[in-house]
Amino acid sequence: MKSQDQSSTKHFDSLENPPQNKFEYVNCYNCNNDDFEILLIGQDDLTGKAGNFRYVKCNTCDFVYQNPRVKAEQIKDFYDDDYIAHDRNKKKEGIKAKGFEHGLKVHDGKKEKIITDHYNVTDKTEILDVGCAIGTFLLHMNKKHNAKVSGVDFKDISNYPEAAAINSYVGLFYEQDFKDKKFDVITMWHFLEHCYDPKRTLKTAHDILADDGRVFIEVPRLDSLTYLLQGKRWPGVQAPQHLTMFDKKKFIEFCEEAGFEVEEYMAWGAFPAYFYIYFGFLFRFWGGKGILLDNHFIPYTLGLILMSPILLFEKWLNLCMQTVVLKKKK
Repeated sequence: MKSQDQSSTKHFDSLENPPQNKFEYVNCYNCNNDDFEILLIGQDDLTGKAGNFRYVKCNTCDFVYQNPRVKAEQIKDFYDDDYIAHDRNKKKEGIKAKGFEHGLKVHDGKKEKIITDHYNVTDKTEILDVGCAIGTFLLHMNKKHNAKVSGVDFKDISNYPEAAAINSYVGLFYEQDFKDKKFDVITMWHFLEHCYDPKRTLKTAHDILADDGRVFIEVPRLDSLTYLLQGKRWPGVQAPQHLTMFDKKKFIEFCEEAGFEVEEYMAWGAFPAYFYIYFGFLFRFWGGKGILLDNHFIPYTLGLILMSPILLFEKWLNLCMQTVVLKKKK
């Protein structure tokens, strides 16, 4: 990621008189009250794009959200082609490229394992990935299981030759016309924290889920060890792209209020916990300036090797992630 010119900081500054064409004040996503206290001020540590972004904690229900938040029509400026999830389509060469592709395959394989541990995926299974980016996970599931795959993202992936097998929807998830289509598996891998209306998103997922289907959602966990150690530089803040932050209690409450039963809760996920460990501490020393991921390939890899014995216990350490497996309430 490239550092941006910091001279335009106040153009996206939510601290003093935030410009109304860029920001909007919102009530609590959970209880709709507007009584809150400031939790932290975040910056775009990943890309280095200028701005200060305020996250508040509701005094009524303790939910954490960005307020004022960047308007939907403005947030796209923070999702350019250098953004991690959309960076995978770039042609890369050399040992870094091989390492990147290996990591991506491992990541998609972990997602697959979480799903197949709870659902028997066949060539008749309809899978929908919400926030699919360029669709590598869906292509993985199509190749491995011949599953029927669909994806939703605000970026149109139909122009990618590799994505021909994906039935793609462009725009907001809850505004899509799925007609009477039902999905057996719906996934949201680090999508819900980006969502402008998480309750409506979960309700939509419930409406289009097959009666015996499953929903898999992974988000950063606010009440985790890495947040405790890294604070406002925690990668789970990821300002301003992340609009909400969920602790375990609120995450489960949101899902249950949408009509789901939590079949399993996991204090871990498919996303590599080491990413949060490495970059969270890096952001503490290099916060707000942005990073070029390619420059960290060697130190990141060496650190990962050194920490691998500890990461074997990730499922029991509450490091940074949380995942739920949901089914419809009977």
